[in-house]
Amino acid sequence: MARRGRACVVVLGDLGRSPRMQYHALSLARQMSFQVDIVAYGGSVPHEALLKHPSIKIHTMVQPKFLQILPRIFYPITLLLKAIIQFTMLLWYLCVKIPAPDVFLVQNPPSVPTLVSVKWASSLRRAAFVVDWHNFGYTLLALSLGRNNLLVSLYRWFEKRYGKMATGSLCVTKAMQHELDQNWGVRARVLYDQPPEFFRVASLEEKHSLFCRLKKDLCHPVGVHDIISGELEKQNPHETLFTAKIDDSIFLKPNRPALVVSSTSWTPDENFSILLEAAVMYDRRVAARLKGNDDSVEISEEQQHIYPKLLFVITGKGAEKEKYEEKMRRLNLKHVAFRTMWLAAEDYPLLLGSADLGVCLHTSSSGLDLPMKVVDMFGCGLPVCSVSYSCIHELVKDGKNGLLFSSSSELADQLLMLLKGFPERCDALMALKEGAMETGSSGRWASEWEDNAKPLFAEVVSQITD
Repeated sequence: MARRGRACVVVLGDLGRSPRMQYHALSLARQMSFQVDIVAYGGSVPHEALLKHPSIKIHTMVQPKFLQILPRIFYPITLLLKAIIQFTMLLWYLCVKIPAPDVFLVQNPPSVPTLVSVKWASSLRRAAFVVDWHNFGYTLLALSLGRNNLLVSLYRWFEKRYGKMATGSLCVTKAMQHELDQNWGVRARVLYDQPPEFFRVASLEEKHSLFCRLKKDLCHPVGVHDIISGELEKQNPHETLFTAKIDDSIFLKPNRPALVVSSTSWTPDENFSILLEAAVMYDRRVAARLKGNDDSVEISEEQQHIYPKLLFVITGKGAEKEKYEEKMRRLNLKHVAFRTMWLAAEDYPLLLGSADLGVCLHTSSSGLDLPMKVVDMFGCGLPVCSVSYSCIHELVKDGKNGLLFSSSSELADQLLMLLKGFPERCDALMALKEGAMETGSSGRWASEWEDNAKPLFAEVVSQITD
């Protein structure tokens, strides 16, 4: 069979919230000169580089909305109906709507019905079938149903059976590679997430422009009037919370708050209560250290700047967002403020490149995957405080490019230690920033993909074209 020079990337989810699959599509087009069809759901806007590439075409499926309004009691029936509808829709797109490819690349999870649909389509169209293992689908389902649920066991059986049928496999960690090899009979190559070239430290001009664009988002607090609202009310048009412009000169304000960024899908495997509790502890400990036990003691200007005000900006969309926003509204904080927002794909790297510290609360349902958000932060030279779990050490080197914590109290201690003397005299934070810069510059997506994914795609394509 002659080579077609085509690939199909399958994402049974919001493509704009699947950065790794967007990077795969760009690499297949750029580094293998393939024509790439992407079959995915709509929602968030993908990165501009994807939308503008002449060799990439996005085919947007429509979500079956009526299933979202069924009562919780019908959850098992809803799952079955959803799987049947998605299976039929995927087969239609993969076997009829798009030209026949040399290779299908599918994101897992979700596993059902994705793996089944892509396996059938690859057989019918005589194409290779590659699975990119981000996590295990059955462990995500177990978060809501419990590990011993019959549906979870059935899901795992499908995931394992059809995962083994793939022509080739990629995965995100060595720990997952070992699990797939030993217990699933799947030989996978590790393709670590690496930041693409647009994740980098932002320039002063880019920071000022970004914060000017975000002024409206920062003006609207999650809760009542807070410290950030008060600061914004005093500003002139050429000033932001963090920067100021005089004539043609832009500079960082010496009394600016520390900007701490966290991104999330607002799912059960990220417990944001830890961050809220740590924020409360930071707020109380700073107040206590500034005033001591005697509220009548006047605080000097120098003492007020020992510990900075904190602005937590939390980006992302997800089911639990409103629940945590309601918790934020109930907090009565004097030194800390929260903002939640969703950024354009082009602005998110700029926010990371402008921040002072990142926080990651991802724990992984399987304990075998790594948070891509931390990879992006390192690409921008941003040090990270991350929840500790089994394989996070493959990414976060404790004390070098970030710190690991296991409780809200530990996180509060780390915030106090790292931000003391901010912005000029915070040596511990600067040391971690150097480590994050080193990690971020040690590898980029294009080179990682060239070394580990391209040989696999070349191999599986040659198998079906010989």
